[in-house]
Amino acid sequence: MGCRWGFRLVLPNSDGMIDRSYRFFFNFLRELDDQMKLLRNLLTVLVLLATLGVGVLFALQNEIPIPLDLLVYTFEPRSLALWILLAFALGGLLGMLVSSVILVRTRAALGSCKRQLEKAQVEVRKLRDEPSAARGS
Repeated sequence: MGCRWGFRLVLPNSDGMIDRSYRFFFNFLRELDDQMKLLRNLLTVLVLLATLGVGVLFALQNEIPIPLDLLVYTFEPRSLALWILLAFALGGLLGMLVSSVILVRTRAALGSCKRQLEKAQVEVRKLRDEPSAARGS
């Protein structure tokens, strides 16, 4: 896997010293990228465990039964923590659903743009390959 930064340095050199130093630097960046992925995964697990722990403590502290009235239907009394945690989870799921719809639309638009770009590039290649005599007539 290559570097994410997307730049490439090409320098003319006679002894190859500059080329080796940059190669070392980019290899270091690749190794750093792998370590950052591991750190990100570890932090994700820690945040999830902390969230779970806070949720459990919140549920233990808020055991008061409260009925939920949705104008049309009234749910039987459950603990306040259950209603709040369910609302939090439902909001998270709805947020992911909405963002996934936006992501699908964006990817579809990107695919359309890529197809248009490919068509334009093919047309440019055809025009460049066309003999200059045919253009003059």
